[in-house]
Amino acid sequence: MAMRWDLLVLHPEDDVAVALRDLEAGEAIARCGEALAPLQLCAPVPLGHKVARHAIEPGQHVRKYGAVIGEATAPIAAGAHLHVHNMRSLRARKRGEEQQ
Repeated sequence: MAMRWDLLVLHPEDDVAVALRDLEAGEAIARCGEALAPLQLCAPVPLGHKVARHAIEPGQHVRKYGAVIGEATAPIAAGAHLHVHNMRSLRARKRGEEQQ
């Protein structure tokens, strides 16, 4: 029987995983792609959105694709949904600053 993947980790150094289906608050996730990675979800996470693989402090960089994509604007618990409510993009800001 094939194992269901709930989250996908795109790069081993990533702070986040991507939801491969709509996930419910309180779900216990046992797999992130090939890796066993027990994780309890703090909140619902829509398909395609980011989930914190570990706790992230405000001001700390957030990695996805093996690269920094943003910065935490609030404390983020392991298993929390990452989006505009607790993270800001550094890539968009850098592009905007370069155009000035």
